[in-house]
Amino acid sequence: MKKVIIIGAGPAGLTTAYELLKDNGKEKYEVIVLEETSAIGGISKTVKHGNNRMDIGGHRFFSKDDEVMKWWSTLMPLQGKNSFDDDVLGREKPLVNGGPNPESEDRVMLVRGRVSRIYYLKKFFDYPISMKPETFKNMGFARTVKAGLSYLKSMVFKREETSLENFYINRFGKGLYGMFFEGYTEKLWGRHPSEIDASWGAQRVKGLSIFALIKDMFHKLFGGKKDNKKVETSLIEQYWYPKYGPGQLWETVASEIENMGGKIVKNCQVKGVVCEDNKVKKVVCDTPLGEKGLEGDIFISSMPVKDLVEGISGEKPSEEVLNVASGLPYRDFITVGLLVKRLNLENKTNIKTLGNIVPDCWIYVQEPDVKLGRIQIFNNWSPYMVEDPQNTVWIGLEYFCNEGDEYWNMDDESYIKFAISELEKMGIVKAEDVLDAHREKVKKAYPAYFDTYDEIGVVVDYLKSINNLYCVGRNGQHRYNNMDHSMVTAMRAVDCIKGKIDDVDLVWNVNTEKEYHEKKEEK
Repeated sequence: MKKVIIIGAGPAGLTTAYELLKDNGKEKYEVIVLEETSAIGGISKTVKHGNNRMDIGGHRFFSKDDEVMKWWSTLMPLQGKNSFDDDVLGREKPLVNGGPNPESEDRVMLVRGRVSRIYYLKKFFDYPISMKPETFKNMGFARTVKAGLSYLKSMVFKREETSLENFYINRFGKGLYGMFFEGYTEKLWGRHPSEIDASWGAQRVKGLSIFALIKDMFHKLFGGKKDNKKVETSLIEQYWYPKYGPGQLWETVASEIENMGGKIVKNCQVKGVVCEDNKVKKVVCDTPLGEKGLEGDIFISSMPVKDLVEGISGEKPSEEVLNVASGLPYRDFITVGLLVKRLNLENKTNIKTLGNIVPDCWIYVQEPDVKLGRIQIFNNWSPYMVEDPQNTVWIGLEYFCNEGDEYWNMDDESYIKFAISELEKMGIVKAEDVLDAHREKVKKAYPAYFDTYDEIGVVVDYLKSINNLYCVGRNGQHRYNNMDHSMVTAMRAVDCIKGKIDDVDLVWNVNTEKEYHEKKEEK
């Protein structure tokens, strides 16, 4: 029996463990998952605060990969629906108006309607930007003319895509880029888009452009039915969502892993990796009982590449590899949950919502005079996330920062007051309407694409050369992957371990091209 040590109980680590243990053939695996924290799910966990729940960062369950969609629905079937359908809303009332009590019969996926908008100039714009008359009305005549002319120019004079700035301008023109991409991107990364590698756009934006938006608009105008598998991901209209948030699914996976004989050890932080003969021999962990070493035959890492490489001893990596890994940047994350009586935002859409609040899952905040990046409205992700969704609104305020900066080091009470003051400045809530609040901090939430990132190939080649090590997931590959991409890296790693494929490059090649890597090739 081979002993497999998995670092991290996020989507990638848990998918690896589950896939190794299910349908065991002739070769059995002893699987041990080591988790630094006391929670399951990584950044995809659900945080409980009283009888309300927070989704850290927002997680839509949608993939163009049939394998992933089937995986999710097997573990957590859809509630009363077999697939995506024409009911764009997908908003059912809670069965009970009280604290969540997720028994096994509540382990279901809801079909949700995707509504995300941009808040700019104290007005709502569709996200992605649409070609509706309301968009041009909100922009005003001068901005509309400027945006149109700059887009026409971008169609003729293409820029070399040496930066994220040029990537956006090529697709939207300098006018729209300046209004809807430049400031928000700098909020998110703390760097101007001209300093960020264009490959981030290739992964996250893919085929989105003005042309794609116009094509989508005419498709709707003439009554065409949207195929979520073919449409640009940012334009999907429906997605799945666990009844009690993403953490519910990953807690279910963790339970299944333990039922199949796997072990999950919480509060166990991997601090070092010992390599001998071009293999990992053991990992060294900090535990509540002190430092411990754990040997194994195969090792799966979803820990940050920087920490992994810097922690390697025995056969150490070269100075070049160490220098590149040490320079890899990350962006950290703070979210503030606020329970409020009401939002001072009028629902001017034709979408009916519980409590008649605005229908958005996310509101992207483009206003330049606040640090706030996005607002989540948990009532709209799932009413079961909220104790009293008919009479209160439970929102998440998302901020991007660097570990150790003034915002990261601010105490909870001061930060919550700061967050409330920003919402007051925007006219979205009144301080006296705030009933409760909670703050969460997440380290290394976003692998960043600047500094030494353009040399990351040196580190990847080194990690691939360690024969019994597989790096999976967002931080494990230093790639800003979606949850489904992270899962696919894990699935391909398991294929390597079980001998179904013999090319470790397939683990690293997930989501590296401009279309989904997981999209099935036509035979």
